[in-house]
Amino acid sequence: MPIPGIVQPDLLEIEQGLRLRRFDGRFSFALPWYRDRETVRLVGGKQTQYTEESLAQMYAWLDAHGELYFIEVLAGGGYLPIGDVTFWREDMPIVIGDRRFRGKGIGGKVVAALVARGRALGYDRLGVAEIYDDNVPSRRCFEKAGFRSCEKTARGSRYELIL
Repeated sequence: MPIPGIVQPDLLEIEQGLRLRRFDGRFSFALPWYRDRETVRLVGGKQTQYTEESLAQMYAWLDAHGELYFIEVLAGGGYLPIGDVTFWREDMPIVIGDRRFRGKGIGGKVVAALVARGRALGYDRLGVAEIYDDNVPSRRCFEKAGFRSCEKTARGSRYELIL
């Protein structure tokens, strides 16, 4: 279920060769991302890898709270899912699950596109529930988009962007 009262687009084109595709219930291709120890630690602060059942539960929860998308890049003549992101006013969890695409600025482009979506929807602010202190790439990504730490948490900080 997307954001109440808001129509979630099936596709959000970010730039040529980079888009967000609405979650359609299929996600088996994402299981390797959530079995990668480093990804799991950065995302959930834990060492337990996801099972298909726990990944289904996570995606169901995210889909119920906001607009859940797969991040896709054009590769080999078709679009390849490389990560996921969920957008709602209070949080914007993002994962570049395919390590080959980390550190290439894709996360920043996705966050910037969703900030623009927030502005278009008339939001006055956007939040990120928590970024762990040791997740330096995520902190840099959101800070580059204008988000600022607004409150300490047990393992990191909440972030906020005033639109």
